[in-house]
Amino acid sequence: MKKFLLLALAASLAFPAAGFAQGAKVGTVDMNRAFKEYNKTKDAEKKINDARDAAKKEYDDRAEAYKKALDEINKLNQQLDAPALSADAKTTKAKERDEKIANIKNMEREINEFRQTRERQLQEQMKRMLEGLVKEITDIVMERVKTNGMEFVFDKSGASMSGVPILIYSKDSADFTNDVIAALNKGAGGVKTTTDKPGPPAAGAPATSPKSTPKP
Repeated sequence: MKKFLLLALAASLAFPAAGFAQGAKVGTVDMNRAFKEYNKTKDAEKKINDARDAAKKEYDDRAEAYKKALDEINKLNQQLDAPALSADAKTTKAKERDEKIANIKNMEREINEFRQTRERQLQEQMKRMLEGLVKEITDIVMERVKTNGMEFVFDKSGASMSGVPILIYSKDSADFTNDVIAALNKGAGGVKTTTDKPGPPAAGAPATSPKSTPKP
């Protein structure tokens, strides 16, 4: 979820300093802190984790079925190597093995497609959640900007391309992050999403399909 938070930080609100006027009313807000302390962010993280867990279970079930099918093929190969096996029995078992090989190749393709689809779905789900959360935070900030007649607001968590903080110093009285967080969490509910399908396997799940299928 660290990546999730970094993406939020990159999308956080920032106002240009160009045209800064002397005596202008200035405010600061820590967008990164507002994002992390927003109750809906925790709800979003839970939804993502639940989606990962569900997808990992489905992936593991598919991988287990693949392994069993592979074991059956290996057993048939061992039986085909038996000298005492009659010609008719060998023909029958060879046909059965070939059918299982064709089936396991389809399973391998489906596992790869499943993994890729779930990864894409999770990324889309995270993006929608992120955009929704950032918009809600930004809307609250803008309400305070209009109410207090601010002319400039700086994100004190922002950093330049070199990693140096954009805002070097500001008075504590100019910061209204607590006000933003309080407004956000006042009656905040869970994040809704249109994604019903789970995301890709969680970290640690195999990135590729199980062992390659044997050749007849």
